[in-house]
Amino acid sequence: MNIEKEKWNAAIASAEYVKNGMLVGLGSGSTAAFMIAELGKRVAGGLIMKGVPSSNVTARLAKQAGISLISLEDAGTLDINIDGADEFDAQLRLIKGGGGAMLREKILAHNSRFNLIIADSGKEVDRLGKFKLPLETIPFATQNIMEELGKMDLHPQLRMKNDEVYKTDENNCIVDVDIFQKDDLEELNRTLIQIPGVVETGLFLSTTDLVLMGKGQTVTSFKK
Repeated sequence: MNIEKEKWNAAIASAEYVKNGMLVGLGSGSTAAFMIAELGKRVAGGLIMKGVPSSNVTARLAKQAGISLISLEDAGTLDINIDGADEFDAQLRLIKGGGGAMLREKILAHNSRFNLIIADSGKEVDRLGKFKLPLETIPFATQNIMEELGKMDLHPQLRMKNDEVYKTDENNCIVDVDIFQKDDLEELNRTLIQIPGVVETGLFLSTTDLVLMGKGQTVTSFKK
């Protein structure tokens, strides 16, 4: 089955959860892009909603789709947040940040009443960590942080793009680390976030309420 079709199926299913008058967190990434396109179709058909984008790219896509946008400050608490994931496990824990937007994504997740994750079947894993864990770091401290992460046996790599240091929408760096051998992810997350200069991690351990996963021609639901 085509992975893109699985993403589309999950995106279409997620749009069913958006009702008139809702404030909606709009995630980032390829699967979220399908969701934004589907919501745009529904807005054109009469759906009334406002979105809060999790990245500059998402904001552009939403505007192109005809979705009205609002700031998080003006929105307050969101009715629903719909986003993708790089990996999810049986406990609905996630690794996110392959696209570098996990800081704003985590802020939206924290400020939402309901968090819905959409994914293709390749994102379901028995154990998190085959996908490298992204950490957002401030440039001033990044080199020192990488040295500390190296001593923790996390094999840090500074993310690059077009031979330049990749920068997030907040003008920070991304350091990708290997956590596949780590068992206690809650403790690891606490340790990482306590390092001065680490702004956020791509571990989303407790925010997800529902995962909709496209698999073949169907969509499978995973609930807590």
